[in-house]
Amino acid sequence: MNNINNEQYVGKQLVDNLFNYKGVFVLPAKTLLTGDHIRLISQHRIMLQPQDVIQVDSATFYQIAVDDCTAAMESIFEQLRYNKSKRLPMIELRNEVIPFIQQVSEKNDFFGILAALQPKDDYTYRHNVAVGILSTLLGKWLKLKPEELGMLTIAATLHDIGKIMIPSEILTKAGPLDEEEMALMRKHTTFGYELIRDTVGTNHQQALVALQHHERMDGSGYPFGVLGHRITDFSKIVAVTDIFHAMTSERFYRPAAPLYEVLRQMEDNTFGKLDPYICSVFINKLMQSMLGNDVELTDGRVGKIILILAHDPLRPLVNIEEDFIDLSRHRDLGIVRVIPQ
Repeated sequence: MNNINNEQYVGKQLVDNLFNYKGVFVLPAKTLLTGDHIRLISQHRIMLQPQDVIQVDSATFYQIAVDDCTAAMESIFEQLRYNKSKRLPMIELRNEVIPFIQQVSEKNDFFGILAALQPKDDYTYRHNVAVGILSTLLGKWLKLKPEELGMLTIAATLHDIGKIMIPSEILTKAGPLDEEEMALMRKHTTFGYELIRDTVGTNHQQALVALQHHERMDGSGYPFGVLGHRITDFSKIVAVTDIFHAMTSERFYRPAAPLYEVLRQMEDNTFGKLDPYICSVFINKLMQSMLGNDVELTDGRVGKIILILAHDPLRPLVNIEEDFIDLSRHRDLGIVRVIPQ
């Protein structure tokens, strides 16, 4: 019933509370409409009109979508914490989180999205949403098929679900963990694997992401220290986005590292061997999204990125007044920071 006409309003925001023709309350004002909301509205035989909704700008859309997803993740975590059966509420995840993550990922506006992913005081929950969005973007850049991408989005969003079994004083400790606490913290990988494995509607590949996202190509990771050929592609993708979001986020025990510095460390493999191909695609695409941005160089000058070199994306061609500086040839110069537009 009229679903088709209503579908044009996905991603728009309701102006007022919505009631059906019998006066039954359907949705509150300010709801950001998902496909599920549209189905609900159509079931109530409501035909939305253009004046019922407003188009929010991209920055607002990301912020509302990410905040809504973060709140939904928090409620999923809480439900699990107090639910003895320990079954993941997949319906809630598929209805309230995944559609927004997919919508945000479709925008391909990396910096706009990154701003909305900065944690407020809810890093544990927002981090899951961030890794879901960034992994979906990376999966697209790696040209995954749509059905694989759908599976990856869910796996990435659930990668840290095992943390519900870790005491909150360890999760929110303001300093480094001691050995005993670290050993317990590392168990979130096996706990997450078991939770996803025992939930109907998930598959083994998704459970493996929870298990393997801290494994490293050179065998230096945990829980089993397996080598790269034993780590699944989904796990390798999530390892890259997990590290990236953790490093670029403010945390209560350390400030966020500058974006460019994080990319440089990822390229140098400082973090213990990420998959080189997946990592290079990620760095390349991120640098491409910085085209036209101003950068500050190590000698204090400010210039504009005008060309990203495929063979050396972190050392682009920079324009300063009449000068064009190819950083791949000027090894003595580097970028200190990218200035967001």
